[in-house]
Amino acid sequence: MTYKKLYFSTFVALCLTASSCNDFLSSDLKGAYTSESFFTSSENAVLAVNGVYNSLYGNTLWIFGDVASDDAVKGGNAGDQADINAINDFTATSDNGPLSVYWQSAYETISRANNAIKYIPGITMDATLKERLIGESKFLRAYSFFNLVNIFGQIPLKLEPQNTSQAINVGLSSVSNVYTQIEKDLTEAIPALPASYASEKGRATQGAAYALLAKAQLYEKKYGDCLSSISQLENLKQYDLVKDYSNLFKPGAEDSVEVIFGFRYVNNTTVSLGNNLNVMFSPAIEGGYYFDAPTQAYVDAFTEKTTSGGDDPRLDASIGRDGKPWFNNNTFSSSWSEATGYLVKKYNENMKSGVAKSQSTVPYHAIRYADILLMKAEALNEAGGTDAVSKAAIELNRVRTRAHLASVTASTQANMRSIIRNERRKELGFEFHRFFDLMRWGKDAAEAALGADFKWVEPRFYFPIPQTEIDANTALQ
Repeated sequence: MTYKKLYFSTFVALCLTASSCNDFLSSDLKGAYTSESFFTSSENAVLAVNGVYNSLYGNTLWIFGDVASDDAVKGGNAGDQADINAINDFTATSDNGPLSVYWQSAYETISRANNAIKYIPGITMDATLKERLIGESKFLRAYSFFNLVNIFGQIPLKLEPQNTSQAINVGLSSVSNVYTQIEKDLTEAIPALPASYASEKGRATQGAAYALLAKAQLYEKKYGDCLSSISQLENLKQYDLVKDYSNLFKPGAEDSVEVIFGFRYVNNTTVSLGNNLNVMFSPAIEGGYYFDAPTQAYVDAFTEKTTSGGDDPRLDASIGRDGKPWFNNNTFSSSWSEATGYLVKKYNENMKSGVAKSQSTVPYHAIRYADILLMKAEALNEAGGTDAVSKAAIELNRVRTRAHLASVTASTQANMRSIIRNERRKELGFEFHRFFDLMRWGKDAAEAALGADFKWVEPRFYFPIPQTEIDANTALQ
């Protein structure tokens, strides 16, 4: 560290005495390994796109999807990661750490995708592979923009490599324009992507692009378009529900027929390649930080018994409860979670002796087929028309049947809407969807769930853009 500081200090001193440094600081970014010299072979093109996937590793979406919702609080030690509390109570300002971390991570993914989209077309290589790699990059860029626009609202729509001042300093785009770009990226990606991979599983597929497109269209209330995208996805005949819900959250579940797109992790000597959610959410007695503590309100959503009179199996597959089985033949104790008495179970696993918690291989599912079925039910119900409620019930009941719950009927659109929303909460708990669902459902739903302390701001609540971006991007100053 001493040598790095010395080198930097010497560089600054030279700049202060050399007029040419003004030119250096205002010139376009350069490096010994330029984009032009790197993007020269199909091997390097694949490496570049692999790097886009790799940038997704630091998954902090739980802070927004869970903690900002009524399903969880920060948890953990009271003084640890205190900035997350400001996310939880909606008082975060532009200097909030988690906001900056997520922003920088998402734009790193976008930056890497932009490089691939810009330079891969110039490589002499197999045309099918070329188009596929560009399609993967467009999907990953769309995925990042989708999450950013739903956390921050208006954002810079950066679509070029970040190697010029003009590309770096980009002003805010409207939410509608960001969604237009998301739809454009996904529409262009779909024909370039395969329905499946014989090997290299985990890459973006046509189904993943259709699924994210349908999700974007649902958020935009384009119900007919959403249903059309879901129909195209189903025509691929690649996806179905697994029989046992709990099996979705175990090592190897990334290859499940239900998973449409998600994050995969490996267990080897490289610690950074494991799923760090296992460390973040596990109890202190296992070396974890016990963050993202489920609330009593979440538990209370599971009032309905199965057809055999038992608890909804999704509850104990999702969280740890006092006296219930945990991992490594342990029994969960409410004392492990000081905040609420509950902990997230989905990203934990039975770790072998001597294997670090950070080496978990339990995957994170960004989109799975049950989500699609619930989206389809919602779009059918909201679109209205002949038999809309009964058609929505068919899709909804497919999810409920897997959970051993009785089929439901509803006499009105409003009644069906309420049932679907509660089903999403139970089915997708701690997969980082809840807050975003509440925001898109509107003021009444958000205020009812988040309580009197939550203040709705039209057109909906967004978190502030990080000060680090404001300082770095002159177009925002």
